[in-house]
Amino acid sequence: MHRHVRHLIELQSVDVRLGELRAALAAFPKRLAEVERRLEAARTQLSTAKTVLTNSLKDRKKYELDVEQWKEKARKYKDQLYEVKTNEAYKALQHEIQLAEAEIAKAEDRLLEQMVAGEDYERQVKGSGKALAEVESVAQAERQKLVAEQAAAEQELAALTATREQAMASVPEELFDLYQRIARKHGGVALAEVRDETCTMCRVRVRPHVFQELRNAACQEILHCESCTRILYLAEEAVAKTSEQ
Repeated sequence: MHRHVRHLIELQSVDVRLGELRAALAAFPKRLAEVERRLEAARTQLSTAKTVLTNSLKDRKKYELDVEQWKEKARKYKDQLYEVKTNEAYKALQHEIQLAEAEIAKAEDRLLEQMVAGEDYERQVKGSGKALAEVESVAQAERQKLVAEQAAAEQELAALTATREQAMASVPEELFDLYQRIARKHGGVALAEVRDETCTMCRVRVRPHVFQELRNAACQEILHCESCTRILYLAEEAVAKTSEQ
């Protein structure tokens, strides 16, 4: 194996992990926003439930007032029955009393419906309040977890960045430029291990003479996959076993 390929393998391992860390760090704002979205949805649900309950209580008072107003009208008409002097007036008052009592019944039905609905709205408020408390508890735990994960990722990122600088210092500039060009072309992976005489990245079989060179512990040539152009290497254990044979 070329002596600098060992450094490239280390560099690629660091770069892959750095890519994962940067992706994770970039995702933290979205993950935090999702926590806040769920929290805001629970708050909105409670606020909506409270608004519906408040409006229900207002309607209930209105229906109670309707009942009392129609009852008052019925009482007045009944009181007037003792004052009328003709049968026509008496019948007219009885008709008004019947109409008032019919309206009383309607108003009482509306009031009863509103009271039943109000009880349901009260349950919804209690349920939404309980759900919000649970969401707040979970959100607090998730925030703490995300903050801890973010801090750990940033710490690891800083440490690996320093490690990368050391690995880069061991690689000639021209070879490092080649590594970067190939990595940019293949999603950050510039090197490919060979297993069973096959490139593990593109699954194309390498030529026999290339494989023989890879098995040669003294080989100092940079070998590429003819299919994907990645830099090929054979695991140290495989090279060691070949040397012993």
